[in-house]
Amino acid sequence: MHERPTPSARRRLLLATLALLPLGARAQSPAPAIEVYKSPSCGCCKDWIKHLQANGFTNLRVHDTGNSAARSRLGMPSKFGSCHTATVDGYVLEGHVPAADLRRLLKERPAALGLAVPDMPIGSPGMDGADYGDRRDPYDVLLVARDGTARVFNSYHRANKT
Repeated sequence: MHERPTPSARRRLLLATLALLPLGARAQSPAPAIEVYKSPSCGCCKDWIKHLQANGFTNLRVHDTGNSAARSRLGMPSKFGSCHTATVDGYVLEGHVPAADLRRLLKERPAALGLAVPDMPIGSPGMDGADYGDRRDPYDVLLVARDGTARVFNSYHRANKT
């Protein structure tokens, strides 16, 4: 007669089996939910959403109600304003924040209100591509503190294409 493995032995066997699986076969944690507040007619907001989706952020809920009230309610200072505001996992995103910076924010989890790309810089996600002549203006992604101050989180200072 065979003895049943103890719970700790079963757990070790499961972990050993998972370690042998290819990375793509392992269960991945679901993408965090992102709530986006934007104008119903804004094309660059739609393009930013497509950028997020293409980069694995597929759990999006879009509110075509404008973003001024949401920005105010969420505490993002208007001086960092742009055409859309979003929330993700306790953070506020303002404007055309690149998916790579969003990933870094969620990985590092700094004590902050969130990220902002003020205005609508050409070359940022959603404000890029052939519609803009492939132009890339320099811009910064700001880490906004809860007291309204900000520091540079990442810089995009590529040369313009003319």
